[in-house]
Amino acid sequence: MTEPTPESDAATPLLMPIGGTPTVITTEEELGNAIDLLERGTGAFAIDAERASGYKYSSRAYLIQIKRTGGGLQLIDPIPFHQSDPFEIHPLFHALNKLIRTDEVILHASTQDLPCLREVGLLPSRLFDTELGGRIAGLPRVGLGALVESLLGISLAKEHSAVDWSHRPLPEEWLTYAALDVELLVELREKISELLKAQGKMEWAAQEFSAILQAPPSSPRKEPWRRSSGIHNVKRRDQLAIIKSLWHERDNLAREADVAPGKFLSDAALLELAMHVPKTRAEMEKVLRPIGARARWFEHSAQWLTAIRAGIAVPESHWPLMRADTESMPPVKIWRDKFPAKFAPLSHARAAIETAAEKLSIPPENLISPELVRRLCWNPPEGATMTLNKEAVAESLIAQGARQWQADIVGPLIAAALLERKPIVIATEEATEAQ
Repeated sequence: MTEPTPESDAATPLLMPIGGTPTVITTEEELGNAIDLLERGTGAFAIDAERASGYKYSSRAYLIQIKRTGGGLQLIDPIPFHQSDPFEIHPLFHALNKLIRTDEVILHASTQDLPCLREVGLLPSRLFDTELGGRIAGLPRVGLGALVESLLGISLAKEHSAVDWSHRPLPEEWLTYAALDVELLVELREKISELLKAQGKMEWAAQEFSAILQAPPSSPRKEPWRRSSGIHNVKRRDQLAIIKSLWHERDNLAREADVAPGKFLSDAALLELAMHVPKTRAEMEKVLRPIGARARWFEHSAQWLTAIRAGIAVPESHWPLMRADTESMPPVKIWRDKFPAKFAPLSHARAAIETAAEKLSIPPENLISPELVRRLCWNPPEGATMTLNKEAVAESLIAQGARQWQADIVGPLIAAALLERKPIVIATEEATEAQ
């Protein structure tokens, strides 16, 4: 990976924006004035948003920061501008969106912030993602603070990253932290752009940024309860039925109260209840006390017991399947033993991609999605296992979401791997087998 040289051995701390920490915009008059100021500026818009992840059920923005050269640094509280109709956008946010679409928008880790920005009507037409740009440039650390320090020689304080941004009023030190997130984004974008151009990767980055903007909203997960932490340790389908029932009860409570589900009942507590099946509040407390469950579970103990009974009542014919039974493609960890004909090309594809990624100074997962590689090795294009068919593999990659630059580089590697019949044996594996 490329190792940038800091401008100085010791980074200079930046404790406050150069123009000071601005006051939060909460009224239509203030927002109108801010839009006028931003319109007088020039160049790209540096934007960030703060959510209350871990505190609220929704992923809405509770603060939006915007900076533009000559247009000042604006801190906008979007909550006063929410409309009663969730599909209606405030007229001033319409005006702000029209303005930001006149130039590039710079975001760091854009896929995290774009959904909540779109919720208030902000839809960038051009994007530069400094986090993704840093990855493509092969930088070893791509957090905002790490990039600013290594490329600009300035250190940013990050101690308020996990606070509850729905809190009102927002403390001054939180606002300073939030303002610093956009204070140097324009300068950082220029440094990363220089690296990408020098490495001949600017077009790669442009394709990635465009794909992010064009990507449709994520579809709701078919079985979101299966993402409960630790659920892979559950081996009985009747227990899965209880977990599912408890998860949906918790989700309904959390959505109604706009509180993070884990504030009601942690995933660990949910699994413990499913495995021990308490029938009374006293039994429930006996199960939950050893794992330090939040006291809030007690307020809704009647709902948890009802959900447990509903899970128990599910007939066996309707018990959820184990995860392995629901997937068309089995877990890759069993391919070597149970599906050697699929594992052989996968091992060669992985090795070739890792080699190419190292030569190009880019993380393998940014060169191509590992999931996409697995899918192609499990279900290759027709005839691709019989003869070298680079075109069919490249077409399949693009059809499944890869960008053209990725297909150009990785397509021939996977096409060659699909012809392999014996897996690559790693040196450490040979040593283990010889013992």
